[in-house]
Amino acid sequence: VRGGVWRKLVFTEAQCLSDEATKNFQELFEKLDVNKDGRVDIAELKEGLSAMGFVMGTDAAQKIVSSGDTDNDKQLDFLEFSNYLKEHEKKLNLTFKSLDKNNDGRIDYTEIQQALKDLGVSISKENAEKILKSIDVDGTMTVDWNEWREHFLFNPATDLQEIIRYWKHSTVLDIGDSLTIPDEFTEEEKATGIWWKQLVAGAMAGAVSRTGTAPLDRMKVFMQVHASKSNEISLIGGFKQMIKEGGITSLWRGNGVNVLKIAPETAIKFMAYEQVKHKQGGQVKTHERFMAGSLAGATAQTAIYPMEVMKTRLTLRKTGQYSGMFDCARKILKREGVKAFYKGYIPNILGIIPYAGIDLAVYETLKNTWLSRYAKDSANPGILVLLGCGTISSTCGQLASYPLALIRTRMQAQASLEGSEQVSMSKLTKKIFEKEGFFGLYRGILPNFMKVIPAVSISYVVYEYMKSGLGISK
Repeated sequence: VRGGVWRKLVFTEAQCLSDEATKNFQELFEKLDVNKDGRVDIAELKEGLSAMGFVMGTDAAQKIVSSGDTDNDKQLDFLEFSNYLKEHEKKLNLTFKSLDKNNDGRIDYTEIQQALKDLGVSISKENAEKILKSIDVDGTMTVDWNEWREHFLFNPATDLQEIIRYWKHSTVLDIGDSLTIPDEFTEEEKATGIWWKQLVAGAMAGAVSRTGTAPLDRMKVFMQVHASKSNEISLIGGFKQMIKEGGITSLWRGNGVNVLKIAPETAIKFMAYEQVKHKQGGQVKTHERFMAGSLAGATAQTAIYPMEVMKTRLTLRKTGQYSGMFDCARKILKREGVKAFYKGYIPNILGIIPYAGIDLAVYETLKNTWLSRYAKDSANPGILVLLGCGTISSTCGQLASYPLALIRTRMQAQASLEGSEQVSMSKLTKKIFEKEGFFGLYRGILPNFMKVIPAVSISYVVYEYMKSGLGISK
């Protein structure tokens, strides 16, 4: 039923949509509009397509309706329905052409392998053939344009391009650190202008996530600096001290600068990454992406590092010490000079290497393990798997780079604390080992780990809402 009738009902042989295609859309719409009210809701869409042999889940039906619904009435009239089909077909055509490397009008398993490999996702011939078989109608083990279009026009959540986007190790999972590798955008995303919307959505997700976990972030910095003294500071004790000194609102000190630096850092990192990647030939493997991302991260950190120093000073400030970000900058400049804005710069830059390297390596290992063991008809891992991989890999990255982060924070805090000694990175490290031992390098790591899961969860949820608001369809 689905093969010949479906193709005859919906598709034409021409690549572009004609009057006949519009007529076919009208016939299809009338079949789906069971109650004949001129609108198709989620239930009608799911039931109607199922009757034609097209199995669809409620989530997929919901996604189609929300993507095409311009008047927000949770239904599609004919104009919205046909516009969705037209726009989605254009996107599918871009995807098909980008996968068809040899321009022969057909996609084989090697081209699927290559498309995934270009973004660091390596799959076996068997897994690539599994993906191909789920699309191939005529059994030729290749997919032409009609098969591709027929399979994916009402399957917006399972096309190969989305699988590629799914498996990118994205900075969407914001945990408040600035050492992550920049996002990798496909040619389709660049051509359609979706990339900048994704950057905006990611920045907003990071802002909300960091604000939500700011008390834990401040507790981490507080313990990194103050717990080095003879008296140990517990998690609860630290919160009590901060609240007693400045009230509940003091738990968010330094959050303004932490949020404000997201936009310039993201922009600089993205531009630098694209420049480095361009010099490497456009397509990068995993280790090349690590090198390019590390260079881009170092460039961005160099540009915005004074804001990192101010964030630490504002986080540790006592009530009345600074009236705001500009007052903080003015007083640092007046008392300590320009060099003070780059205290802790070296350990911060060095921290990019272990964080980004281990983060990517663990993510790749977890991802490939899942693909080899659990991928059957699709390489789509699902939200929980992705969140799990991202959370575990980010946590491992933090564990590796945390000593350098602690040294950076203590150097940034120098001169803001009474009686603090101005020492170099090497002397400070030696001093920590002598007075606090090896585990002194991990002061404050408990609140740092405590914020990972809520930070990842908040950033993901906000990112999804922002994507919907900005009109980005997966």
